[in-house]
Amino acid sequence: MPNQNIVIIGASGGLGSAFVKIFAADPSNIIHAFSRSEIKNKLAHVNYGRVDFADEESIKKAAEQSAKDGLLDCVIVATGILHESDFMPEKSLRDLSSENFQRSFLANTIGPALVAKYFLPKLQLKQRAVFAALSARVGSIGDNRLGGWYSYRAAKAALNMLIKTASIEVAWRKKQAIVVGLHPGTVDTNLSQPFQQRVPSNKLFNADYSARKMIDVLQGLTVADSGKVFAWDGSEVPC
Repeated sequence: MPNQNIVIIGASGGLGSAFVKIFAADPSNIIHAFSRSEIKNKLAHVNYGRVDFADEESIKKAAEQSAKDGLLDCVIVATGILHESDFMPEKSLRDLSSENFQRSFLANTIGPALVAKYFLPKLQLKQRAVFAALSARVGSIGDNRLGGWYSYRAAKAALNMLIKTASIEVAWRKKQAIVVGLHPGTVDTNLSQPFQQRVPSNKLFNADYSARKMIDVLQGLTVADSGKVFAWDGSEVPC
């Protein structure tokens, strides 16, 4: 994807940093990398900034900063939360917590929705542009056969609905815009670390591999694919 104005939200994470590295390998690209936490090993020709989903103003400022170099060709929201030091995915209804639901929805649904609010208007107006947010297969209602993981499943299912709804609105003005969700597979990052023992070795991907596969998927999409969710291998994930 050469000569692109690209934004990565969540650039400090495993997948986010992989996206930044891959896109930045082409010096013709303009890269804007945003995260809540400070990034230590910064690349010289990447524009870094702060975005905190709990601070809507920071998202608005990031969108304005990114568009100073021209309208955007690609925006990737590479964020998500499944667990933290003080909570794990719920196995049962008795594990539900209002606080943990709010934390999950802020990271997995509300944050990406606010990114869409401010960044979708900055996409290219008359040429192909892509907005993608990391979803998850467990957010598929039709594919839910195991249960559990209530707040994460619900938050990602809600994200899928937001993607579909935003794709309809964006199409009114930006005829070549593509808005999709991406399922990265099981990636060797902090998000999946407590659950990796159950994953076959050939299904546990490193971040660079997953990011490259998802970029390949994005490159092959057309406007007919807008509003859908796709896995790393290009297959459509049922919502």
